Amino acid sequence: MKPHRRLGTVVVASMILALPDCAHAFELTGAWASDAAQCGKVFARKGRANQVAFTNFSGVYGKGFIVEPDRLRGKFENCLIKSRKDADQIINIVVSCASGIMLSNVQFFLKTVDDDTVVRQFPGVEGMDVTYHRCKI
Repeated sequence: MKPHRRLGTVVVASMILALPDCAHAFELTGAWASDAAQCGKVFARKGRANQVAFTNFSGVYGKGFIVEPDRLRGKFENCLIKSRKDADQIINIVVSCASGIMLSNVQFFLKTVDDDTVVRQFPGVEGMDVTYHRCKI
């Protein structure tokens, strides 16, 4: 390989390695609780598959949700993720939820704070933001 081509290859490789990791979507999969200290009281592993689920009295210890690749689950809701758009620190998710006998579409706005913290925002409603922490269950 000629010296100028080798230099060009090194420069391009260096630029690729130096690019920020912004092209990847935020990894949201996991269990999220409104109080990190209460994760063990909000979630537990259950069943033969050792799947993360809500404890019987999880609501006493805080709010929470579980994100799977194609679903978002609450204590009493089971939602299918219809669409997701990541823009800067904001994740916009539209889900279709079944709660009892009712179906509804819900839009979530989550602001990423760090790898283990998101804030659910309610645009147009001041002071109603809820912070959630990733639980290591």
